[in-house]
Amino acid sequence: MPSSPTSPLSATRMVRGLRFLLSLLAALSTSAAAETLGDAEAGAKIFARDCAQCHMVGVGAKSRIGPSLNTLYGRRAGSVENFQYSKSMARMGADGMDWTIERLDAYIENPRALVSGTRMAYRGLKDPIQRHDLMAYLRTYSDSPQNIPEAEPTALRASPNLAPEILALQGDPEYGEYLSAECTTCHLRDGSAAGIPSITNWPADDFVAAMHAYKSKLRPHPVMQMMAGRLSNAEIAALAAYYATIEN
Repeated sequence: MPSSPTSPLSATRMVRGLRFLLSLLAALSTSAAAETLGDAEAGAKIFARDCAQCHMVGVGAKSRIGPSLNTLYGRRAGSVENFQYSKSMARMGADGMDWTIERLDAYIENPRALVSGTRMAYRGLKDPIQRHDLMAYLRTYSDSPQNIPEAEPTALRASPNLAPEILALQGDPEYGEYLSAECTTCHLRDGSAAGIPSITNWPADDFVAAMHAYKSKLRPHPVMQMMAGRLSNAEIAALAAYYATIEN
């Protein structure tokens, strides 16, 4: 006799069917999301062109001028053993920055916008398609590439791009000097860096990019996130103008 809709056998079949449907949907969404990240084959060519002079990735990869990029996703910044990082990169790791796709995307686009004092001489890759191709290639050497980019630590979210009108703002240095009273609590005006990075004579574009990276929480330092979050675009531009021309 066939089981009734409320019988244990029927309920078990329903649960199994639901699990199968959910797993199928998850597989389909994973495939679709992975396709949006980029073309790994194209990324391999970009890596050879832009990165291979300093970095290695894949079987037998070692640190060279730059650290090995195996298992990059989810890795704490500045954490590869026996590699001498810049103080700025080591500080970002100490602040708790892990390499998510969002942060890696921002770093590849403009390394100094995310890590001001990085020693990496790369000027950045502005084309978002090429960046995603490169990141798709690097994810093939992640511990769990099947989980990328759908799940943390590599969830793919829109990386904030500064609008042209923000970049075009001309800050008022006098107003910036007034606003800097809070900054000088930690960042000394004379440019000395006793455990805290100097921002004196920092190029205005780098200052603006860094503050907006804190504001959008790409940079991880909670105090700086709070400080940047309270500033308007015009105030950030004013501070940038002041610190770019400050005289020690």
